[in-house]
Amino acid sequence: MAANSSSTVNKPSSSTGGKQSGPSAEQVVAAFQRMRTEQRSMASKAAELEMEINEHSLVIETLKDVDPTRKCFRLVGGVLVERTVKEVLPALESNKEQISKIVESLNTQMQSKGRELTEYREKYNIRLVGEGEEGQGKSAASSNGGEGSASKGGAGVLVS
Repeated sequence: MAANSSSTVNKPSSSTGGKQSGPSAEQVVAAFQRMRTEQRSMASKAAELEMEINEHSLVIETLKDVDPTRKCFRLVGGVLVERTVKEVLPALESNKEQISKIVESLNTQMQSKGRELTEYREKYNIRLVGEGEEGQGKSAASSNGGEGSASKGGAGVLVS
C-alpha cells in the first residue's frame, strides 16, 4: 500500500468477491483527467468566442454611424473583399447572433460536464490535491452517509 501513495485506495476489494467489476484507480484518474481537460477546452473556446462577440459588437457600433454607401473591406476565408457598409452590416449582425448561440450551447455543455464531473468524483470518491480541510470535511460527511456505495464503487482516489 505504501508503494501506491500517489493514488490512495481506501477500501480493499474484498467486498467484490474476487470479481474486478470496476475500473482500476489509474483508469478512474485517467477518465477524470480527460473529463476535466474537455471541460477546460470548452471554457477556453467559450472565452475565445466571447471575445469575437465583443469585436463584432465594436465593429457594428462603429459602422452604424457610417454612410451606408461607403466602401469597407471584409476578410472572408483569408481573402480581403471590398463591399459597402450596407452589405457588410447585416452579415456582421448575423454572425454575432450565430456566435452567441454557439456560446450558449457551449455554456450548457460545460454545465452538464460539470455535473458529470461532480457525479464521477462522488462515485469514485475522488479528492483533488489542495482541497484542504473543507474538502476533507465534505468527504467525511459523504463517507458516513454513503458507506454502502463506497464499498460497491471500490476506491477513493487522490488526483493531483
